Amino acid sequence: MIAFVRVACVKPGKQVAAMTFAKEISAFLKSSYHLDVEVLRPVGGNPQRIAWSTRHADMAAMETFTTKMLADPKYWELANGASECFIAGALRDEIWQTT
Repeated sequence: MIAFVRVACVKPGKQVAAMTFAKEISAFLKSSYHLDVEVLRPVGGNPQRIAWSTRHADMAAMETFTTKMLADPKYWELANGASECFIAGALRDEIWQTT
């Protein structure tokens, strides 16, 4: 099983708008791709962050999903509409293999 985690840093004063977007994009991925996406917020450390977490059967499944998502104009419409909420260049993706 592959776990994908994306962490984004939120601009000051944009926490509510960023959380609204996080939930909206998660609902879109669930309805369009049947992908369960967890929205996470930190309990400690820098509070100006939001994370999304997904699980995939293997790397091939993750790549297939990612290819479809990145070709979807609706995905880009949602993502680009929230660009004012996040700090440019402060996005971190991690891919983990479960044991």
